Amino acid sequence: MIKQPPGLLQGFSVLLRRDLLLAFRRRSELVQPLLFFVLMTILFPFGVGSDMKLLQEMAAGVIWVGALLAAMLSLDAIFRADYEDGSLEQLLLNAQPASIIVLAKVLAHWLISGLPLILVAPVLALMLGMPEQALGVLMLSLLLGTPVLSLIGAIGSALTVGLHRGGFILSLLVLPLYIPVLIFASQAVDLSMAGFDVSGQLSMLMAFFLLALVLAPAAIAAALKISMG
Repeated sequence: MIKQPPGLLQGFSVLLRRDLLLAFRRRSELVQPLLFFVLMTILFPFGVGSDMKLLQEMAAGVIWVGALLAAMLSLDAIFRADYEDGSLEQLLLNAQPASIIVLAKVLAHWLISGLPLILVAPVLALMLGMPEQALGVLMLSLLLGTPVLSLIGAIGSALTVGLHRGGFILSLLVLPLYIPVLIFASQAVDLSMAGFDVSGQLSMLMAFFLLALVLAPAAIAAALKISMG
């Protein structure tokens, strides 16, 4: 009896569990983005002073710049280990569509690097003097924006996976594409602190997320095939 290949959902969940298990085995890499995010936010007041009004005005930008840089720290690791041990090529050759494979790996990356940032961001924001009424918008902006960072970053990671030292090139590739997310997300939080309507900024973040979710998996798969070829 010929064994049938797993379905799309089963293959997706198997690869997601595999990547999460491997990530938890490398605990030092797992905590590095979160530790960087926390330390950057904690150290920031020491650099600009203890003026709470100034810190409150800069809180949204500090949180979002920290989240952006923390996400970039782990981008190179999305495909690197699988590329080096040869398993990435095997994954791309199996019966599952390449876009499903890369989407599972990107989701694993976001769960490891993005979700912890969202959970600790309110505590750090309160430390910077952000009013409580803006915390909901902050978390919503991170919930919409950090997956976009992972999806866009995975394209750059796929393009540079074959390079020996591709971290610098990867940063140059993805950083300009991160700027719109940073602008609209930090602006949404700033406007919410001032009591203004933020539906326009959140709608733009939602649009970025949907576009990235639809377009990025195919782009990542194509970039991987180019790098592997």
